[in-house]
Amino acid sequence: MKRGGGAAARRAGRRVALAALFEAEFGQRTAEAILERHLGEASIDDEAAAFARALVDGVVGQRDRIDALIEAAAPAYPVVQLARMDRTLLRSGICEVLHSGTPSRVAIAEWVELARTYSGEPARRLVNGVLGKIARDSVAGALNAPETGPE
Repeated sequence: MKRGGGAAARRAGRRVALAALFEAEFGQRTAEAILERHLGEASIDDEAAAFARALVDGVVGQRDRIDALIEAAAPAYPVVQLARMDRTLLRSGICEVLHSGTPSRVAIAEWVELARTYSGEPARRLVNGVLGKIARDSVAGALNAPETGPE
């Protein structure tokens, strides 16, 4: 694999993770197995591959929690009724916003653009609204959390 860095690597990682998670929605193979197949077929650098693995692992490992966040942020859009691509975009975006260390504004902008590309304008608005609400709520929660110190 090549070595690369920065925003381009994360962008490539997002795309390959999205492809693997979307394909896994059809239930034939696990997202992890699909991702490894995609990584073997693609010319992707080590940083992008690591980022893609982290996203896939995060979405798979936190799926129930992420789905609950979607339901809370957009009660008019039950997760099971969302189109597979929209559900995958939301799950992946939430995982990145909450667990990657990527600045929320950057992650939201990237996932909104992916939603526009792969699903369309209604999904773009949904992804923007849900990710924005979750990012605001997570910052507010972190700021209002009681401080814990050594006992």
